[in-house]
Amino acid sequence: MDMEIRKVQITGGSSYVISLPKVWAKSLNIKKNDPLGLITQNDGTLLITPKITEETAQRAKTFDMSTLDDPEFLFRCLVGAYIAGYTTITITAAGRISPQVRMVVRDFTRTAIGQEVAEEQGNSITIKDLLNPVRMPFDNTIKRMYVLVRGMHEDAVSALKTGNRLLAQDVITRDTDVDRLHWLIARQYHLVLSERNFSKRMSISVETATTYFLISRIIERIGDHAVNIASNALLLQNADLDQGFVSEIECASALALSIFNNSVRSLFKKDIVESNENINAVVELVVKCEELNQTTLLQRNEVAIPAGYIIESIRRLGEYSRDISENVINHFIGEEA
Repeated sequence: MDMEIRKVQITGGSSYVISLPKVWAKSLNIKKNDPLGLITQNDGTLLITPKITEETAQRAKTFDMSTLDDPEFLFRCLVGAYIAGYTTITITAAGRISPQVRMVVRDFTRTAIGQEVAEEQGNSITIKDLLNPVRMPFDNTIKRMYVLVRGMHEDAVSALKTGNRLLAQDVITRDTDVDRLHWLIARQYHLVLSERNFSKRMSISVETATTYFLISRIIERIGDHAVNIASNALLLQNADLDQGFVSEIECASALALSIFNNSVRSLFKKDIVESNENINAVVELVVKCEELNQTTLLQRNEVAIPAGYIIESIRRLGEYSRDISENVINHFIGEEA
């Protein structure tokens, strides 16, 4: 879009006036004496919007099951509509809604925060958003994700050491809680981008929202690796593991967790020096994991393969934590500009 240049006029000796583009005003049906909202952005630009209420724009999305017959695909579409910021989602069918579709809807509303079935008929289901996203600050959600994922990783390694099957299965179940929090941040981030007054209501800049979204996605992936550790711990339940080998895995896990803890701490302390030190600490973890991989080669196949996956996930925990620290440095250096 080309920039249109207009000159500022002064009326009454003190009021600054600039005319609005006629095409823009007509496209939004703006008439004489209509109120417009003016929002000053951090970079000095001025946003002019006809949306002067603090309510999130109501948007509706419909999925027709006559062209969407794969339940897994429907679930992904529902998640996509949720993240895109739709406040009403309707599923329709030529005949009766199938039990499989109803099951997908139940799974979605149980997982996505604030989504509830508002209306259900034989051939349609309507889901509405009941959550005010402004009341869920980004930083609080990141902290909740961090606590959840840290606990998952600790319990996954504990399940490996103790052979506790229930604990390993519980780690796998908790991953849904991490996903739902990540989806919430993704939804809020999309609203910040699409509704510029939304960022004002949340008292957050687009740049900060972007950083939180990127870090949320990294933490969600760290949670996936905790699930991987727990899943492979289940495969080693009946194996006669060498306790010295398990202790070495614990040691590497403790180092990876300390890097993870420091990465999140440096985010909330706004400490780029600690972030840099944290990035350098990953080198030691990689060396430990490479040494463990050499030891793994001496194990029996039924032990070596699951143990190798566990060591890889521990290494990935450290490397993803390094990515968090890099985002912290990039963000706060950018804030100084």
